[in-house]
Amino acid sequence: MSKDVEDTIAGRISRVLADRIVRGELAPGARLRQDHIAEEFQASHVPVREAFRRLEAQGLAISEPRRGVRVASFDIAEVREVAEMRAALEVLALKHAARHLTPAIFDAAEEATREGDAAADVQAWEEANRRFHRLILAPCAMPRLLAAIDDLHAASARFLFSAWRSGWEKRTDHDHRAILAALRQGRTDEAVAVLQKHVQWIGRAPRAAQSDDESGAFAIVG
Repeated sequence: MSKDVEDTIAGRISRVLADRIVRGELAPGARLRQDHIAEEFQASHVPVREAFRRLEAQGLAISEPRRGVRVASFDIAEVREVAEMRAALEVLALKHAARHLTPAIFDAAEEATREGDAAADVQAWEEANRRFHRLILAPCAMPRLLAAIDDLHAASARFLFSAWRSGWEKRTDHDHRAILAALRQGRTDEAVAVLQKHVQWIGRAPRAAQSDDESGAFAIVG
């Protein structure tokens, strides 16, 4: 099997496993069994090991001596760390992207915001929210930066899904609208300031929506 094919298979495996971890289908501490995963995906152990390395790089899995690879746990300190990292990197991306944004991008980002406001569950909201951020940041044309932001969004989604497994309520995202209004009018510094506060904001999930996990408190990161 060629290296390119192995990389493609590894990417598919890591994406599927990451999605399961983010959605809570694979709980913190759950063991990722190489043999079982290789059998499920009809793959050799080589791409599975590469998929595990990618999950570790995203902070979604951890390799422990004599315990194998397991789903990583998380707590409120990590939630805050992810929010701070996202704020710093997204601000950098937006500063470089702003001059390349077009009316079509603004319209698409506004539509993503409307879809988020109308979302009936946390999954639909998270997808719309991530699309909004990606739309306004992608024109920075800095693929490594965008890849790092994507990884942090996956971590944010994991916290979000844990906190809002039930009890989701529709919400209006005023920050997204303020960011778009500032960008449309060329007020980049204002848009950057709103984005930074928007991503840094950490709220605790309602008690009824909290996970039974040991961490006990989770964040909502927009």
